[in-house]
Amino acid sequence: MNDGLLLIDKASGLTSHDVVQRVRRILMLRKVGHCGTLDPSATGLLAITLGKATRLTRFLIRAPKVYSGAIRFGSATDTYDASGKVTHEGDASNLTDAQILEEMATFVGTFDQAAPPFSAKKTNGVRYYTLARRGEKVPEACKEITIFEFSPRGTLGGNSLGFRLACSSGTYVRSVAHDLGKRVECGAHLESLRRLSVGPLEVAEALTLPALEEQVASGVASSSSAWIPLEKIPLPFGHFVTDAKQERRLTNGQTVLIRESDSSEGDWIRLLTSRGRLLAIGTVVERIGAGGVGVVQPRIVFK
Repeated sequence: MNDGLLLIDKASGLTSHDVVQRVRRILMLRKVGHCGTLDPSATGLLAITLGKATRLTRFLIRAPKVYSGAIRFGSATDTYDASGKVTHEGDASNLTDAQILEEMATFVGTFDQAAPPFSAKKTNGVRYYTLARRGEKVPEACKEITIFEFSPRGTLGGNSLGFRLACSSGTYVRSVAHDLGKRVECGAHLESLRRLSVGPLEVAEALTLPALEEQVASGVASSSSAWIPLEKIPLPFGHFVTDAKQERRLTNGQTVLIRESDSSEGDWIRLLTSRGRLLAIGTVVERIGAGGVGVVQPRIVFK
């Protein structure tokens, strides 16, 4: 399958770019991308776009994420995770589960979050982590995020506590752990992290890279639920089935009229052929009258 989505269960020690390069070599495919970076030490779901599906990355990358992991209390690090240098040590001996639970609850909601100094965010074309490694000042850049759930898993043991976090795209889980350490006044860092889901996509359906290599070598690639064809990729908007005349117009980049009462001006929509093939992604640029007729301009055309 050269066009679609591949779910990979990333191992610790690999960057997201490493995974893309490995998939590219295994499948002998040039166009490969991913839908949301995972830190090298993190494991779990990495949604990989293949071929024509790389043009859909911008829609998939915005999906909410769910993580599990562990937070270590009593020490903060410069990277906000276990890979960094300790910058603060505090006494966590009197910390209680009830105290942590109370503080975790304050994170649920929408707020501005600052990117950690050791992150891939850029300023003037330079990555934050490059500046941090040089010892240079990293600018504080905030982004609005939403945390839907932040709850403990188990109880505090050895100053470590498991957690589950559901959040909007762009949330830095390392920063959540670091900020929680500040709230409980003993410092903390992210000890481990695993991504469980990206939107409706689940890590339980994913393949490890060795399993992918084995499938390809044995000729059974695309037989598992880790492979999602282009037409079945779960995009966060509706669809419309076109007729032959509309297909021709869309292929030439021209607008079409559709009767679709649920979409509003500015909404995205998938445009399918009568045979179910994904032909284009478009936006509703105008509504005509009260009969639910919309003018759709194709933005991405799959020829």
